[in-house]
Amino acid sequence: MDYPFIFLICLFAVGFVYASVGHGGASGYLATMALFGVAPMLLKPSALLLNLFVSTVSFIQFYRAGYFKWEKFWPFAVASVPLAFLGAKIPLSDTLYRQLLAACLLLVVVRLVWTIRGQEEETRSVPLGAGLVTGGVIGLLSGMIGIGGGIILSPLMLLLRWARLKEVAATSALFIFVNSLSGLFGLLSKGYAPDPSLYSWIAAAFAGGLLGGYFGSHRFAVPTLRYLLAIGVGVACVKLILT
Repeated sequence: MDYPFIFLICLFAVGFVYASVGHGGASGYLATMALFGVAPMLLKPSALLLNLFVSTVSFIQFYRAGYFKWEKFWPFAVASVPLAFLGAKIPLSDTLYRQLLAACLLLVVVRLVWTIRGQEEETRSVPLGAGLVTGGVIGLLSGMIGIGGGIILSPLMLLLRWARLKEVAATSALFIFVNSLSGLFGLLSKGYAPDPSLYSWIAAAFAGGLLGGYFGSHRFAVPTLRYLLAIGVGVACVKLILT
C-alpha cells in the first residue's frame, strides 16, 4: 500500500482536529482513504485501528486535565461494547455502507451547527435507560460502519445537556476506544489481519492526535472546539459523498 506523502499529512491533520475534541477521527480517516483510493475492504479495519491510537492519546490528555467523569461514561459503554463487536461481523454492501456513514455524518453536522451558538449550561445526570439504549444503538452502528461512535454521542450529549463540552470530549474519547477495540475483535474473529504497512499511517495519525489532544484539553476555548468539530465533520461528510 504505497500512497503519496500528502496522504500521511491528511491523516496527521485528521488526528489533530478530531483528538482536539475527544474523537478518534474514524470518519475523517474513512473519507481520506476513500479519496486516495484505498481498497474498500481495508477502510473499516484501518479506521478502527487508527481510532484506537488517537482516541487513547486524546483521552489521556482530557483525563489528566480533570474532565473525565465515570458516571457520564459507563451507562453508554455497557451496551455499546458487545453490540460494536456484533456490528463489526454484519456484512454490508458498499452502497449501503456509504449511505449509512453519510447519513450519520450529515445528522452530526446539522446538530453541531445548531448547538454551536449555545452557551455552556448546567448539566444533568445521564438516565440509565437512555444511556443503555443510546450506547447500544451507537455501538451497533459503530461496528457496522467502522467508527468509534463518539461523533454521534458527542452532539447528543451536548443537545441533552448530559455534560459540558470538555467532559463530553473526555467521555467520547474513551467511548471511541472501547468501541473501536470491540469492533476490531469482531473483525479479527472473521479472519482480519492488519497489514504491516499500516505502521506509517498509525504514526501520522498518532502524532496528530498527540498534539490535538494537548491543545484541545489545555489551549482551545469552548467555541473554538465547537467550530473545529463542525468543520471536521462537515469536510468528512462532503468527501465521503463526493468519493
